[in-house]
Amino acid sequence: MSKVRVRFAPSPTGFFHIGSARTALFNWLYARHTGGTFILRIEDTDQARNSEEFLRLIYNSLTWLGMDWDEGPNPDGVGERGSFGPYRQSQRADIYKQYLQKLLDAGRAYEKDGAIWFKLLGERFKTYDEHRKKEVEKVKAAPVVIEDLIRGRVERAEDEDFVIFRSDGNPVFHFVNVVDDITMQVTHIIRGEDHLSNTSKHVRLYEGFGVTPPVFAHIPLILKSPEMGQGKMSKRDKGALIEEYQQRRFLPEALVNYLSLLGWNAGDDREKMPIAEIIKLFDLPGVNQSNARFDGKKLGHMNMLYLLELPAGRFLTLAREYFETLPDRVVAAAALSSPADYFAAVMALAQPKIKSIDELAAYTVYFFTDGFPCDAKVKEKVLAKGDPKARLAELMAALPAMDFSSDAAIEEGIKALAVKHGLGFGDYQAVARLAVTGTNVGPSITGIFRLLGLARIQARLQSFLSTV
Repeated sequence: MSKVRVRFAPSPTGFFHIGSARTALFNWLYARHTGGTFILRIEDTDQARNSEEFLRLIYNSLTWLGMDWDEGPNPDGVGERGSFGPYRQSQRADIYKQYLQKLLDAGRAYEKDGAIWFKLLGERFKTYDEHRKKEVEKVKAAPVVIEDLIRGRVERAEDEDFVIFRSDGNPVFHFVNVVDDITMQVTHIIRGEDHLSNTSKHVRLYEGFGVTPPVFAHIPLILKSPEMGQGKMSKRDKGALIEEYQQRRFLPEALVNYLSLLGWNAGDDREKMPIAEIIKLFDLPGVNQSNARFDGKKLGHMNMLYLLELPAGRFLTLAREYFETLPDRVVAAAALSSPADYFAAVMALAQPKIKSIDELAAYTVYFFTDGFPCDAKVKEKVLAKGDPKARLAELMAALPAMDFSSDAAIEEGIKALAVKHGLGFGDYQAVARLAVTGTNVGPSITGIFRLLGLARIQARLQSFLSTV
């Protein structure tokens, strides 16, 4: 088999969708798995909707995700790499004209109503089309057979000539798509299942040019998560844009790992895998036919697993970068001005708990300022159970004698207090957490007590008691 050459061909007409990223990823993985070439081709012929901003977003998103391309425009948009360019369709008009002339010379294209049509081969006959309410010309021809690496054998009828150049002189998607794949020597076309309906036209065009079509592999669609409704995930759905995950400071390696599982599996129960292992195992026969369903919670969990394994130094760097750009400058200043060892200790408590870096402010704000918010619903729930005021008073009385040198020592102190009053550890933990953090989630209460220290804990408990 000749060296694998695959392409990803996005249009710079909108934000970078998670489905586009998954298509790019499957092409990139297959190229890396086979030692082939990954081509980035920009389909920018829609002058009304194209945007240089969206084009830069494509470059930036692919780069952020670690999907380096072997041929195509350079990541900075200046120049290009590869021997089969230009790699932007807007710069390939002369190539399209040359290939159109080939079809005209071969009698496989003709002009009608100002447009250029591709001529199918076969016996022609007229019939009345009930849907269009008019007589149309049809062509008797054997169905187009597509041996798809994922869908299997697919047969589609193509029985009418179709437009390849519009009356305004611009080529249509089907024509430029096929010409680009021919001239760039693409061997495998890996794209979404929604393009399967186009493939019969493309096969006929390949035949018209006298070229053997590439191998086709149509990957399953990405469906919305159940809470978002039914159907294919669109750019308007929450979690559908790669930009969202960049803004939330997800780890790109976690997102890539999750995307690889949307329609593919390694053949066992493994989910979290380093990219080198995914490349080693990825192959098109392992891609599912059934559609994949997006699950934001599962993605969050995947990101959490990657965060958990980050070296402390890298996590600390990401945390500082996050606070440096935090819109709430009061919280940011309080965090960044804290002693370096204290900031690092707070981040060490937070690292095993958060799903994404953008949760850090809400998760740690009470470590850096006494002006933290108190969750009204949590407060109502905690104060409705038992006698929380009495528990806080008992804790206040016991605090001066407690050992704050370690989490274990603090835990023993609270347990001893609970035993003394015939209660459990949780009777003190819930109301103490509310009083010193304003919420019911976060690191262990012992870790919170240890980092805040005796004086701040006493002050917060006393302040809270004065309000209930």
